[in-house]
Amino acid sequence: MATPKVGNKAPVFKGICTGEGTVDLSKLKGKKVVLYFYPKDSTPGCTTEGQNFRDLYKAFKKEGALIFGLSRESLKSHENFKAKQSFPFELISDPDEKICNQYDVIKEKSMYGRKYMGIDRSTFLIDEKGKLVREWRKVKVTGHAQEVLHTIKSMK
Repeated sequence: MATPKVGNKAPVFKGICTGEGTVDLSKLKGKKVVLYFYPKDSTPGCTTEGQNFRDLYKAFKKEGALIFGLSRESLKSHENFKAKQSFPFELISDPDEKICNQYDVIKEKSMYGRKYMGIDRSTFLIDEKGKLVREWRKVKVTGHAQEVLHTIKSMK
């Protein structure tokens, strides 16, 4: 699958999400969309990243931006993670990696010498017309949500 390119139309997807719903990117025209991919629910880095987006949620909303977190975890796992952390945004479940592959975030990783395929922490900013305007790959959690918000504010 081709890597999405900044300046081009963002890969369109439909996915199941928390809150007994689905997310269809094609129906979100007119809104800025922050789509952040993270490896695993309830792990330290992923929890901190989600908390940072949660804590800035009102500022994102004020800018007309929707936030969606996405990982391969089950919907049940996402519901528990969302409830425990009081996330005001939805988490998309992608167990078959369809959306992950559209955005080219599945990469070879290594932990304790063992190689495996996993989600490379990445964030994509999609504008009101459905165009990919910015991407962050190999994200470091500290300061990331603030940087995404700053980017949105500078789009005016």
